[in-house]
Order: sequence, then structure tokens, then C-alpha cells
Amino acid sequence: MTSLGLTVVGAAGRMGQSLIQTVHALDGVHLSGAVERPGSEALGKDAGQIAGIEPLGVNIIDDPLAAFVKSDGVLDFTSPQSSVGFADICAQARIVHVIGTTGFGSDEEDRLGAAARHAVIVKSGNMSLGVNLLAELVKQAAQSLGDDFDIEVLEMHHRHKVDAPSGTAYLLGDAAAKGRDMNLADASVRVRDGHTGPRAAGTIGFATMRGGSVVGEHAVVFAGEGERIELCHKADSREIFARGAVRAAQWAHGRKPGLYSMKDVLGL
Repeated sequence: MTSLGLTVVGAAGRMGQSLIQTVHALDGVHLSGAVERPGSEALGKDAGQIAGIEPLGVNIIDDPLAAFVKSDGVLDFTSPQSSVGFADICAQARIVHVIGTTGFGSDEEDRLGAAARHAVIVKSGNMSLGVNLLAELVKQAAQSLGDDFDIEVLEMHHRHKVDAPSGTAYLLGDAAAKGRDMNLADASVRVRDGHTGPRAAGTIGFATMRGGSVVGEHAVVFAGEGERIELCHKADSREIFARGAVRAAQWAHGRKPGLYSMKDVLGL
């Protein structure tokens, strides 16, 4: 079996290092490139050493195109602005782009959609098998329980996370909304402060917590009269997201251009 060459962007970050470690550990893939922003202290250093493993003979560079043209796919957990730029380059190079970045605005989503006309993009608010299975369970529960149960999405992440609510929280909230045949944008309540009055029927609430080194914890609460159902997922390591991203790249290689999700990858 031919080994898939993958470039990691944001290579010196926490998630970038985890991606490098995972690509090196798995069969069927190898690290073909590593990219960081201009001015990064990691530039010119071996990606393996930056990730705390053996030297891999792949130096970190700040020219994404130079790395992408030598690769079959790109693993990207950076920032919305960076991911959109990488998507344009992936479209030029006609390679797979796996995006685990969250916090995109509507204009950025439109640009990703345009890039997906020429490249295979797999984008998800969470790359783990467990979370995507949880989303399906949330959808089924929302559909089965009906309007008598209020829905609240709770999430907690480490102190360094910059967007809120998390992409996974939105993924789960959207699954609940689809189960109720609603549009999440019309139903979500993301801020409660001061004298809010009673909870509006049919809404989906979000609560966000930040602190410490928490990798990611999510729960969807269905609260009815006299009973409560909680569906939750706790991530203990970033490796689960890295493994999911690699699996997505392997699944996407050779497919027609388009914008896919982890549900497509997992056949859910």
C-alpha cells in the first residue's frame, strides 16, 4: 500500500505536535511537510524534534505551497483566517485539506465552499469518532423526546482556547436542532446575564467554561419535568483528534472535490 504524504500546518503548536506524533506512529501515512507562520522560532528545525520524537528529516518552513505540492493532504487545526488561505492553496495543488479549525464566520465559510469546488475538504468541529457518534445520539434523542424536554449544551476547554462556544458545542447543538427540525441560528441562546426572565420554550442553550488544561468536555442535557437525561463526551488526549484527522485524510484521498464532514468519513 502506498504511503500517504501529509503536511501539518501550525506544526509547532500543541495540536500540530500531536498531529506530527500521530502521523509518525500510524501505518500508511508519513510526514511530508511541516509549516509554521513567518517569524516562528521553530522555522528551520526538524519537525520530529519539535514534536518531541526522533528526527524525521522534515524541516519546518513558512512556505505552504512548497510543502503542499509535495504532499497528498494537509492537516489543519490553526485559525479561521489561516485555514481559508490554506484552502485556496490546497485547491491550487488539488490535494486533500482536513480542517479541524473552529470559529469560522459566514464569509470564511463561503470561501471554503468555493475552494471545495476544486479540492477535497473534510471539515468538522470535532474529529473524534466518539463525538460524531454522540451527535447522532443527540439528534435521535431530540427527535424522540420532543418539546417537553429543554436542551442545554455545556462545554469546557483549557484556558488557551480562543473561540466560544466550541466548534464541538455547535456541532452538538446543530444535531439537536436538526432532531427538532429547527434552524440552530434561530433557536440558540448563547448568553444569559442579569434578569433574563423565564427560559423561552424551544430554545437550545449554551454554557461555556474555560480553565486549566482541559482538552475538551461536552455534555448535552435534556431536562424534562422530574427527570433529566445527559449525553456526554470527555477527551483525555489530543491524540483522538489527530487520529481522526489522519483517518479523514485517508478516506478523502482520491475522492471528488467537495466539502465533506466526519459523518461522511465514518458513514454515519
